[in-house]
Amino acid sequence: MRFFLSVLFVAGSVSSAADWSKPVVVEHQFKPAVTYQAKIEGSYLVVRADIEEGWHTFSMDNEVRATEALAGKPSLGVDGPTKITLVEGLEATGGWSQTEPKDFSKPDLRWYSWGYEEPALFVTKVSTSGRGEAKIGIRGQACTETTCKNIDIELALAVGGPSETPPGIDLTHLVPVREK
Repeated sequence: MRFFLSVLFVAGSVSSAADWSKPVVVEHQFKPAVTYQAKIEGSYLVVRADIEEGWHTFSMDNEVRATEALAGKPSLGVDGPTKITLVEGLEATGGWSQTEPKDFSKPDLRWYSWGYEEPALFVTKVSTSGRGEAKIGIRGQACTETTCKNIDIELALAVGGPSETPPGIDLTHLVPVREK
């Protein structure tokens, strides 16, 4: 019986390519602001941002959206977009999509910004360079009404062999990331 329980424990602790990575928590003053996880779902890389109450973060195309909204007019500044880089073990084979961002803009101040106060997904089709571990980098900002925290993290996630399996999550609610 003890052997059986040990096998169950070990089998349950080994992550597969369909599992979320270990969470990486971005903190401000020792309190969580946003938590990121990633996984390979079929042939897609899925990155999830779980935003804590009172915080928000920004879309991947925040600067592009702000430039479009400003139409050449000057601005006081633009909030930093979420940037996800494929560091090791993955290659993007398609464009990025993201959860539809909320409009945080204040047009009277010429401040245009889009992002998330609730969980958000960032997704791209990828190919893997074998089995093992892949790494992605995430940069951006998480903000409250009074402060912003820079984000610069790296996530490691398990990858399997090539797969054309459709993702097990609904991607139809995502919107394409706007390009410059």
